[in-house]
Amino acid sequence: MVKLTFDPLMMPVDAVAGESALAPERMSAAWLRQRFAHQPEWQPEDLDSQAIQRMQQGRPVTPASVLIPIVMHEEQPTLLFTQRAAHLTDHAGQVSFPGGRMEESDASPVETALREAEEEIGLARRQVEVIGTLPEYFTGTGYRVTPVVCLIAPPISLRADPDEVAEIFEVPLAFLMDGLNHQLRSIDLPDGYRRTFYAMPYERFFIWGATAAMLRNLFHFLRA
Repeated sequence: MVKLTFDPLMMPVDAVAGESALAPERMSAAWLRQRFAHQPEWQPEDLDSQAIQRMQQGRPVTPASVLIPIVMHEEQPTLLFTQRAAHLTDHAGQVSFPGGRMEESDASPVETALREAEEEIGLARRQVEVIGTLPEYFTGTGYRVTPVVCLIAPPISLRADPDEVAEIFEVPLAFLMDGLNHQLRSIDLPDGYRRTFYAMPYERFFIWGATAAMLRNLFHFLRA
């Protein structure tokens, strides 16, 4: 199993992506539904694929899914995240979307995301409106992740599973869909490769790695 050997918070900021922010009208529920129903041509970003492929070399790939929950608050939409429990084997203490590995009983990646979200944070399926998926993302820890995007109409009642989730929190969608808030940081790996990754610090939370990479693809998809 690949273990994290560096502290991403300590890596200096090399640059800021800097693209213009997503237009406010593209963050309405109706527009988001339409975008996933009628997808434009667009190009996913694959920033650190070479480094991740080297980290995965010779290891089996495990299918997994995450739920990207857009909470449609009246004042402004937010994205819902979890901070993983510190004792977990993979990605301990990191910010992530609700999700996990696919089980044999799961009929599809969407089913995996819904099941995991219900188990991790108590998000009832009846409150979730799945609107589409983003391209699969491969992690250095050996997972092939399907991001499942959904809309949630508040109010919602959530309950964190303490065995998996330390905290549940939300970040304004407008903050995350602004290239000025997307930092580029790098680390020189022991095998001589340099891994560059995105980070999106928000208040006391540090969003980075696979979660930030999936957010970048959501950003590109919605801006296309």
